[in-house]
Amino acid sequence: MERADAKSMLKHWRWETDRDALAWLTFDKQGESANTFSREALLELGLVLDQIEKSKPKGLIIRSAKDSFIGGADIQEFANFKGADDAVAFTRLGWDTFQKLHDLPFPTTAMVNGFCMGGGMEMSLACRYIVALDDPKTRFAQPEVMVGVIPAWHAMQWLPERVGPATALDLLLTGRTIDAKRAKRIGLADEAVPLRIFENTARTVTLQAPPRKALSLLNRLMLGPLKGLVVSQARKQVAKKAKPEHYPVPYAILEIWQHFGGNALAVPASHRFSIPSLVSHPTGKNLVRIFFLQERLKGLGKGASFKARHVHVVGAGVMGGDIGAICAMRGLTVTLQDTSPERIAPAIKRAADLFKRRLRDKRRERDAMDRLIPDVAGTGAARADVVIEAIFENLEAKRSLFAKIEQMAKPEAILATNTSSLRLADIATSLKDPTRLVGIHFFNPVPLLQLVEVVSSSQTNAEAAKRAAAFVRQIDKLPLPVKDAPGFLVNRVLGPYMQNAFRMLDEGLKPETLDRAMEDFGMPMGPAELADTVGLDICLAAGKSLAKNAKETDIPQFLANKVALGQLGRKTGQGIYRYEGGKAVKGQPDAYDAHLADALIEPYLSEAQAALRDGVVEDADLADAGLIFATGFAPFRGGPLHYLKTRKKA
Repeated sequence: MERADAKSMLKHWRWETDRDALAWLTFDKQGESANTFSREALLELGLVLDQIEKSKPKGLIIRSAKDSFIGGADIQEFANFKGADDAVAFTRLGWDTFQKLHDLPFPTTAMVNGFCMGGGMEMSLACRYIVALDDPKTRFAQPEVMVGVIPAWHAMQWLPERVGPATALDLLLTGRTIDAKRAKRIGLADEAVPLRIFENTARTVTLQAPPRKALSLLNRLMLGPLKGLVVSQARKQVAKKAKPEHYPVPYAILEIWQHFGGNALAVPASHRFSIPSLVSHPTGKNLVRIFFLQERLKGLGKGASFKARHVHVVGAGVMGGDIGAICAMRGLTVTLQDTSPERIAPAIKRAADLFKRRLRDKRRERDAMDRLIPDVAGTGAARADVVIEAIFENLEAKRSLFAKIEQMAKPEAILATNTSSLRLADIATSLKDPTRLVGIHFFNPVPLLQLVEVVSSSQTNAEAAKRAAAFVRQIDKLPLPVKDAPGFLVNRVLGPYMQNAFRMLDEGLKPETLDRAMEDFGMPMGPAELADTVGLDICLAAGKSLAKNAKETDIPQFLANKVALGQLGRKTGQGIYRYEGGKAVKGQPDAYDAHLADALIEPYLSEAQAALRDGVVEDADLADAGLIFATGFAPFRGGPLHYLKTRKKA
């Protein structure tokens, strides 16, 4: 009776024992759509494990009542830390709770479906066995490094012991996700099975309790005498992407694994990689801030119940073709229109390459290809739920196209332009109902950049904009509502920054020097390589359009000369740089100091402030979010407007 009463008091966990004397523990976080570890959920788990241990079952299987297993720690806990003591206490709570699970005297199995992230993966590592659902939605990851947090609930201890140090460090240092099959191949999961045998496999594995496969001799050596060499090599790889003063967590992971057995609680408080030191570092706060900005953008796509089935894209160039490919990869039927089969063929080839890289499953690749349909005649526009125009930046051509599309499209279909520099109000003059036109502005390269600007003119119907944002979320992008103004937000801010860089090139500075200065500032790539990636012809056209609006007429000679020579950047194999295998061939930069980065970034910062004043976006947080996710503005700085505030305080 006492145990039954204890069970009835549980909020987030429930458990029962079946006829085989197996205990089944289900995580169902109260009032939430996803399971995450709050302080309360962890405390309750510890009490439940005590109850289960006293019942002496033959084994324990842990599962989720949600669509996914466990999304990790509740990041709101990190945001609520009042100081280092709170961080240490929360770390100790998770560490001790999972150790209790790990030490249970009977077989334990994590039954993983959907997302198994961060603390969720650490809890699965505490179990003797992991049985994963073989489904595209099943994903394992230790993404803490991406929010400036160390994976301190045993991942640094148990993951290298389970899959070997090289594989473990790759997961811990990058935050990359892996699917169920990959988890099985590397030894993280013991089984990866379809839904029909998912539960039965977990039951069988737990009851039979087979010995787990031992690590190879090489992996055992890397856990011991070769540990220093492993860390040295990993540190070199990390240094190529992140500086310790900007992103200390990857370096902390290596230090804690090498010298403290993966136990962050064993690191002295005075150490630069201790929990108190990392919690006080501004990068952690800024990366948590970015997480919440990302969640806000995701929420902006929930304002309408709209769900597309069929997308029609007009224009099969790099931008239009990649938009179509992304939509097809996300399960939508796509008709891709251009003037001839020859113009569509390169887009189909790029899509096939993308599907091979991303889907890594022959059946899923084939299905995605089947959904991407060449459509020279453009008949798909009549059946589509979303029509996206992605042709060249010519106002009359776009007006003419939309006049035809309006006659063909379903009355409820979204009519969208991917224009980067023309005003929606000017394009919509050809429409009988201009309220239907909305901007859905993607950024190049489409498969890599998360942000999509959802543009509303003064005429755009508010419901159309909401439905456009819902569509953007449907294809797993981040919608940013912006006002119809020259360059919208992102190109308006990038324009002066790029023009500034081109003027410096006109003055004789080397592109390698400019790029290195901005990479040191924290940008993912410098302005010269960015211009090559966007396309120098597009830079020139956008520059002319924005310069006209800003009453600035001096087009940089360096840029004009490159375009005149047909050296348009990465897509032609030659631009500011020459490209081999898709990578820029660069020389050595000249010497420079921090003043160069300050001089380069100043127009970017000034224009971000001006765009906010002009109401292009609703508030400073949305401006920061848009510029981080579209331009890669140094994440550790928290966004350009946030950076300006902290810089003034300093």
